[in-house]
Amino acid sequence: MSQPAKPDNAPITWLALPDPSALDADAIALLEKARANVGFLPNVFAAYTLRPDHMMRWIKLFNAILRGESGLTPAEREMIGVAVSAENRCLYCLVSHGAELRQLTGDPVLAAQISYDYRRAPLDARQRAMLDYAVKLTRTPVECSAADVEHLRALGFSERDIFDIAETTAMFNFTNRLASATGMQPNHEYYAHA
Repeated sequence: MSQPAKPDNAPITWLALPDPSALDADAIALLEKARANVGFLPNVFAAYTLRPDHMMRWIKLFNAILRGESGLTPAEREMIGVAVSAENRCLYCLVSHGAELRQLTGDPVLAAQISYDYRRAPLDARQRAMLDYAVKLTRTPVECSAADVEHLRALGFSERDIFDIAETTAMFNFTNRLASATGMQPNHEYYAHA
């Protein structure tokens, strides 16, 4: 499958990035590991070269939240990421995590439906409630209540699951805002992925 055309020297962010050769050995190793795992260097890593010490801590926490032990499947955590990113209109995260959601679900139609409007996607009551809570937390966090938590419990979510929904939502709100504030562009490779 051919890749979408990419303009030569198109900026990946509005910020001027440091010369990669100026990075320390740990940061270079992390960038090379990311490149090896994904097949290309995600632009979020390139942007984080402005603060390599933060990059090291951020990726560790991000991986723990998205890939670590949880009662939520990796696909459900990506669903949260995509629904939150749609709510925030974060181009970078919609494209990159939409690609990951296609990969994890094996269902590109479902992944697209979640990215356009999860409310119209064929989700079960549990997944819909999970995303409703994530979007409420994104849109109007002051309105979150004990009744929301009780509703999630009634659908079978454990205390840790509910915490994981909130923490995943918070992580994506953080990354959405950072990507949007810096004009971060998604890698073209994501568009054809899965």
